[in-house]
Amino acid sequence: MGDLITGKCALITGGASGIGRATALLFAREGAAVAVADLDEAGGEAVVQEIVDGGGRAIFVLCNVSRAVDCRRAVQLTVDELGGLDILFNNAGIIRRTDVLSTSEETWDQVMAVNVKSIFLMSKYAIPVMEKAGGGAIVNTGSGWGLTGGRNAVSYCASKGAVVNMTRAMALDHGAQNIRVNCVCPGDTDTGMLRSEARQLGASADEFLAEAAARPLRRIGQPEDIAQAVLYLASDASAFVTGATLVVDGGGLAG
Repeated sequence: MGDLITGKCALITGGASGIGRATALLFAREGAAVAVADLDEAGGEAVVQEIVDGGGRAIFVLCNVSRAVDCRRAVQLTVDELGGLDILFNNAGIIRRTDVLSTSEETWDQVMAVNVKSIFLMSKYAIPVMEKAGGGAIVNTGSGWGLTGGRNAVSYCASKGAVVNMTRAMALDHGAQNIRVNCVCPGDTDTGMLRSEARQLGASADEFLAEAAARPLRRIGQPEDIAQAVLYLASDASAFVTGATLVVDGGGLAG
């Protein structure tokens, strides 16, 4: 077990799988108590059990991150059960692989609600807790497609571009309260969401992942790769970093 965030309390949305799961497990190994928020109860409880079995502290919070009442409850349960809230990792996200013409209004609203509104809501309830405690760290999950365009993913690209600039605005607004706000922008990472993209596009998962690996480091990311970057942004190792966008994509956007 490390000690980068020993004694800290963290809330992770989308924590039942993928990047959220890897980050929850890493945070626990580094000494934090972790609240895993997700709609996937079975997956979330499994993550919590793995942390507890390893000697850590964790709770699961059933949470629809697009609903204010659920976000408020998630923050309150984290404080009540774990003793505080020092780190918020706004990680929950979805992708729909459609262009403007084939995107329904319902799909657009759903992507924006999960990918953008959730960050607004979670932060709205977490920031007063952090301010009262003397500070904290918020990490938002953006995407390489929040910095450059991508085909057949207009709602996702729009939402992740919003996340990147929302991060900057929050950093400006809350730096005086010693609350750092940063954004991690993963490239293609081997998660259930990436595999769902292949299905949405009618592509072979193996071929899709092979194409995604066409980048300087010649592989796709693993959830643990992104978790390490989140740990850096959440810990005192990045004490003078706020409003930043950290691209973790194996060189995919390098040129």
